[in-house]
Order: sequence, then C-alpha cells, then structure tokens
Amino acid sequence: MIALRLEEIADIVGGRIEGDGAAVVVTGPVVIDGREAQPGSLFVAFVGEHADGHAHAPQAAANGAVAALGTRATELPTVVVGDPQGALQALAAHVAEVVRRDGQLTVVAITGSQGKTSTKDLLAAILSGVGSTVATRGSYNNELGVPLTVLRLEPDTRFLVLEMGARGRGHIAELTRLVPPDVSLVLNVGTAHLGEFGSREAIAEAKGELVAGLRPGGVAVLNADDERVFAMAALAPGRILTFGSGTTARVDVRLDDVVLDRLGRPSFTLETAEGRAEVALQLVGAHQAINAAAAAAAAIAAGGTIRQVAAALTAVESLSKWRMELHERSDGVVVLNDSYNANPESMRAAIDALATIGADSAIRRTIAVLGEMRELGTDTVATHREIGAYAAERVDQLLVVGEEARGIHFGARGAGAPSVYVDDNPAAVDWLRDQVGEGDAVLVKASRGARLDEVASALE
Repeated sequence: MIALRLEEIADIVGGRIEGDGAAVVVTGPVVIDGREAQPGSLFVAFVGEHADGHAHAPQAAANGAVAALGTRATELPTVVVGDPQGALQALAAHVAEVVRRDGQLTVVAITGSQGKTSTKDLLAAILSGVGSTVATRGSYNNELGVPLTVLRLEPDTRFLVLEMGARGRGHIAELTRLVPPDVSLVLNVGTAHLGEFGSREAIAEAKGELVAGLRPGGVAVLNADDERVFAMAALAPGRILTFGSGTTARVDVRLDDVVLDRLGRPSFTLETAEGRAEVALQLVGAHQAINAAAAAAAAIAAGGTIRQVAAALTAVESLSKWRMELHERSDGVVVLNDSYNANPESMRAAIDALATIGADSAIRRTIAVLGEMRELGTDTVATHREIGAYAAERVDQLLVVGEEARGIHFGARGAGAPSVYVDDNPAAVDWLRDQVGEGDAVLVKASRGARLDEVASALE
C-alpha cells in the first residue's frame, strides 16, 4: 500500500482517532483478519453475527499492525467510524486515484458467470511480464475483496486486475464507482447465481454494469460468441474489442485450431489484426482456451502485443487453488481437482476434460466425484439431474456426495450409468481408497460449500 499517515486516513474516511496516532504511518497491507497482519498494516475490524473483529486487534498488533479502523477504540491507535465497510471503500478509492494521478496505472476489471478467476489469473500472468501488477487473490471479488485488492497498490504499480462478482443488480456498478476501469472484460452470461437473479436477462443486466462503468475512453472487451455479452456493446462509452471462436467479421481476437493433448491441455492459434501466434497451455480443459483468448484480448486492450501475450500464456503453469489442478500419482492415478466452485457450465467443462483424459490409452477408467451446485433456485433439482445424465454419457463411474447433490445420482442412474451415492466426504474418501487404482483418472468437482477439496486432498 502507499504510505499514509493515520491522520490522513482519518481525514479520507471521515473518522476520528482514538489513541496516540500522531506518529503512526500505515505502510503495510490493509487486512480484515488479524492473522494476516504484517509490519505496518492497518487492521479493519468488523462486527459480525458470530464474532467481533475488535477483539482480534491484539492479534493484529502482535503480527505487526500499527493501527486499526473500526466502530470503537482498540488497543491499537484506531480510526473510529460509523461504517467500516464504507470507510474501507473510501480509502481504496482514494489510493487508486492517487496512484492513477501520480503513476501510469491501468485498471482492468473482469466479470462473467464462469471463468472469471481463471481468466484473471491468465491476464495477471501476461501483464506481470509488462509491468508491476496487482491482481485479485482467489475469488476475492465482492464489496470487501475489491477494496482490499486495491489497497495493495504501490506507487509504481502499472496494472490493477480486478475480478468483480455480483449477487444482484447494482453490485458491479457500486464496485466500478470505487475504481472505474480502463478496460472492462465480460466473459459470458450463464446460469451461475440464477437463483438470486431470477433470469439470464437479469444476470446480463448486472454484468453489463461493468461496461457502463468504464472510464471515458475506456475499452470494452466482449465475447462475440455470447449474444447477451455482445449486446453490451451498446453500453460502451468508447472502443470495443471482441474475442471468440466464431467466423464472423466481428471477432477481433480469434481462437482457432484448438487441439487437446492426452491430458486435455489445449494448444491453439490466436489471430489478430497484428498477426497470428501459437499457444500451448499447460492447463487442463478445452474451456481454458476461450479463457486464454479473453485474457489475450484484455491484455491487448491494455497495450500488450500478440507475441507478448502468446509467450506469457504458454508459460503459465497453474491457476488459483483448486481450479483444474492436475496431479499424477506415482501409481499412475490422475487426479483433477476442480473443487473450488461449480455451476452447470463449469461442471460440463470439467466432465469434458475428464473424458478427454480418459481417451488416452494409459487410462483404465474415469471416475467423476461430484457434489452439489449452489444458488440455482427453482432449477436446482432438474439441473442436478441433467448433469448426472450428461456425465453418464462421458465417464465410466460416478460417485455423488451429499444429499443436495443426489439429483446427479438419479440422473446418472436414469441414463443407465454406474453411480454410487454417499452421504458425506469421509464416506467418499473411504469408497475411493477402496476402489481407485492404477490407471484411473478421477475428477473432483462441486460448489465450495461442499468442501470436496478434502476429498481431493485425500486422493492426492
């Protein structure tokens, strides 16, 4: 973070200082978890339903925090405010504006129903080769995660890559008001969070807020293969750059000649007005090719070249934790850990990746370990059954975990596929230890709340 005196912070957020803050300068990261504090940190205390962050100020102090921000005094010099979230956001907006004013900061924001985090990771890898880059960690993409990411800016940061999520209309608009992007990338409009939005049209409206929130002269980077996304061009205040695999003239960054290797890793060609470049991803899944094309388009909009983009994409070895992580055990078992999150589109993509791996002659059997998909609303039961039927046509064995996912089991059995249902993760681990052997390829996939990372960890 840029260095700020505590008195400056109090002025920015409209708070008052309790304790001796006259000589305090915040130089370290801003944190909301005392365990993550470092020397020079500002600790922001929230009062939640089950915990009071103010009680953890001593922990933050022990880890090096020099000040706190909250609704009452703590043992640290404290900026006291009525609304810590609003204060955190105001501080982030100020820091972004200062770094923009005094440096060469370009802000790139990303949204979409699926693929946000993978695309963000790819884009950050590309831009890091051009200049100092700060990017969202994991899926820290909400009203707290975005300002905390912004507050990691340093005076010489060249690129800020922000993943922005939404649970309803107006959420992304609020985030873009904090930090208006120079480049807005919209990946797709799918069915993730359909239960909260009610319709794909409502999801499209919410995602479109990212385009409408661009700075004057900003660039909208849009998926030409998704009609709802392409229609957002009408919201753009400036230039539009498109990506996709279609053959229409409206595609500026074209994905072509996608080929998968034995472990489902895509190689492809990217074609632009500047020229063509070959990319060989080290990531698993055909869907990563379109994520890479999206990242390429955003990087080009931010000033990169096609050659820089292709070289950086080929060099990426991994993404954020638990996203299509590939592990090959010494006994020949292949584990594909995609347990961080799930929606119908990403479920199908992961199942397809497992099926591609299963086509290799060294693989004896494919096993899909699947748990629930959350936030699907009234479509929950039908969608889980559909995923079961989809998997039944592509994998050799299903293991379905948890009552909320039982529809996958019914869908698979209805399609005539071998499927086993278990109540919980320990039972899943027991079944896998007894059944999995040399030459098996195993996918682990579910929404985060199912905690199937525990199953994947036991397998790995």
